[in-house]
Amino acid sequence: MTDPTSIEQAKALAKSLRKALAAEGVIVGHSEALEQIARQQGARDWNTLAARLAKAGPSPAFSLHQKVRGRYLGQTFEGVVTTLAKTGPHYALTIRFDEPVDVVRFESFSNIRRTVRGVVDQDGRSIAKTSDGAPHLLVSALGGG
Repeated sequence: MTDPTSIEQAKALAKSLRKALAAEGVIVGHSEALEQIARQQGARDWNTLAARLAKAGPSPAFSLHQKVRGRYLGQTFEGVVTTLAKTGPHYALTIRFDEPVDVVRFESFSNIRRTVRGVVDQDGRSIAKTSDGAPHLLVSALGGG
């Protein structure tokens, strides 16, 4: 089991625990599942774990193997984060697209990309910009975490 780094992740673990137990015929309420997750994390109870996670601050904007969507050089994509490094307030990441993307807007030739690298801020906006000022890369989590 992965240790949660945010309250949302801990709640998602509790939800998964409830589903797994239900599949085995054991029904527990959401509150009991939260308490069990808290104990597994070494906390006395859910309130203690929630306070610890809240104090730890916001969870990272991006994570390795995370499903993402966005725009690269104006073209929409969905893909997976394959490399990730936190550099100060920014994230250097590589994204492998689910489907190749043609990043050239001219009909006379193409430039197909399957993988791209970029540096983005906490909001998923790249530092690098096109000549008209648009970010090269806009990235957001797919599926709402």
